[in-house]
Amino acid sequence: MPRLSWTRDELLLACALVVENGWRELRQSDPRVHELSEVLRSLPLHVDAATDPRFRSSNSVSRKTTDIATAHPDYAGEATKGGQPTRQIVSDFLEHGEDLLAAATALRRGIASGALHLIPEQPDEADDSGNSAREGRLLARWALHRERDRGLRDRKIRQALRRNQPLSCEVCTFDFGRAYGQLGTGYIEVHHRLPLHVSGPRETRLEDLAFLCANCHRMCHRSHQGETWRTPEALRAELLGSDRHT
Repeated sequence: MPRLSWTRDELLLACALVVENGWRELRQSDPRVHELSEVLRSLPLHVDAATDPRFRSSNSVSRKTTDIATAHPDYAGEATKGGQPTRQIVSDFLEHGEDLLAAATALRRGIASGALHLIPEQPDEADDSGNSAREGRLLARWALHRERDRGLRDRKIRQALRRNQPLSCEVCTFDFGRAYGQLGTGYIEVHHRLPLHVSGPRETRLEDLAFLCANCHRMCHRSHQGETWRTPEALRAELLGSDRHT
């Protein structure tokens, strides 16, 4: 079997385990290593490889926890050669530990419930360079799939019409109906106000959704300076800041 690089999702789960273990490596015989090995083999990322018993074995998981533990800046010994993605996940956990632990929990829930196995790959789950969100590719896939639920979007639109609320972008106020006439009437995209790892993998409520135009929606999900998800309020601040500098 050819060697498969660890994905961001796998590193996220492995690093969460190391963090919960006090930033110490875990031995191959540790039950938590065996359990994580099973979880990693079940992820809908390397489906063909999962049939090989060597893939993400307990031994390989233990070695990766060593890579992660020795990449911590306070580690006194010599670091193992875990690679740049491993060093990056350690740096991200040190800066965004609470968020990434929550993401690891949400990812585990999605796997345990079977929900993530039912969702097809989404066109925008990775950026133009092939990089995934800080919270991993699978949570991005899940969030995008929820936002593209036609029935959910239609219910949100019907609710707004009943309340005489405008179908305009909450960031830039663009209105498809005003811009395109009958062609654009009744059209708008929706975006979750909270990332999935914050809201949790619960059933989406209409109050969880914001109206966005296509451009602002893309910007809310665009990877930039380490951020891969934005609230409408944060994007509006970016837009206003851009206007002040022009």
